[in-house]
Amino acid sequence: MARQVVVGGGIVGLAVAHEVQRTHPGDHLVVLEKEGAWATHQTGRNSGVIHSGLYYPPGSAKAALCRTGAQALIEFAQAESIPYAVCGKLVVATSPEEVPRLRALAERGRANGLAVRQLSAEAAREFESHVNAVAALHVPETGIIDYPAVCRALAARLAGAGADLRLGERVVGAVPRGAGIGIRTAGGDRIDADRVVVCAGLQSDLVARRLGHRPSARIVPFRGEYYTLRPAAAALVRGLIYPVPDPEFPFLGVHLTRGIEGGVHAGPNAVLALAREGYSWSRLSPRDLGPILAFPGTWRLARRHWRSGATELARSMSRRRFAASLRRLVPDLEDGDLMPAPAGVRAQALRPDGGLVDDFLIESAGPVTFVLNAPSPAATAAFAIARRIVADLRD
Repeated sequence: MARQVVVGGGIVGLAVAHEVQRTHPGDHLVVLEKEGAWATHQTGRNSGVIHSGLYYPPGSAKAALCRTGAQALIEFAQAESIPYAVCGKLVVATSPEEVPRLRALAERGRANGLAVRQLSAEAAREFESHVNAVAALHVPETGIIDYPAVCRALAARLAGAGADLRLGERVVGAVPRGAGIGIRTAGGDRIDADRVVVCAGLQSDLVARRLGHRPSARIVPFRGEYYTLRPAAAALVRGLIYPVPDPEFPFLGVHLTRGIEGGVHAGPNAVLALAREGYSWSRLSPRDLGPILAFPGTWRLARRHWRSGATELARSMSRRRFAASLRRLVPDLEDGDLMPAPAGVRAQALRPDGGLVDDFLIESAGPVTFVLNAPSPAATAAFAIARRIVADLRD
């Protein structure tokens, strides 16, 4: 009987554990999560969107795994009676200058197997009557779901089948153990394993180094700040409204998402966080920030995107600016319609040359597999990511 360990209790880690249990039912499986609950960080702090795969280069892991992962996610939700909706979304061009980019996005979507439709302004307002658009794309495959509920169901399945689930267990190091490895935790335990998969999100590169691996990229945390619309204003948004992405900016831009619970989320922006788990400006960690600022890639990224970064920073400091960005999409929104909501932090892998790692990044060293870059759409793709990782373990 093999002994397998998964580090990380977000949706990717739990999906990997679920796949290990499904394909290796006789193995002893341990899941380690440093927090006291599942889905505490990226999984539990996002818009809850089931992504379609619209934005990703054809042939990339993101494009392929997003599509297959979304289907597997929906099948799991159906089996576990988790609420979800495949409601579609609009991507809207708010000026004629954005229309060529909208057309290019439609071509990419079709190359990725999506049934995208280009819409006139009038047709767009049949979906979203208050939207500002000169043209739009309708992407019917996009949906919404409660990702923490998915994680709770995964944990329940794992526990029911005999997995050893350990909350509050932080990995601090490792010792050699023949062809395997011994994982050391902050509580003083040593867990011997034949195979380990690390899905540690914001801590992924740190955990990799603790286990003796030198990752090819470093995690730089970007905080995404959200608002919710007050109930009267929420009636202005039926579903999901996104801007056309700016090709000079590595993030999608603020958007509007009606969640599965019925409220409307607005955001996120993207600003450098001052701690790996820096969910507010007051959360500053010199231990986290020092290495980020000493990393050459951080400054190369800043030189490349300083104009966009300054815009994001100004929007972070001003609800009026945030609301103005949203009014490009829905002009009837007012500053007072925005109510603060919990922020998220995106774990973005950055290379020394300042390039953002665009695709999922998975590396292996001996008996350990490291998931080093799994930002959006990783929650959507989690079941497909898990299948690929576990298939590679068998090889």
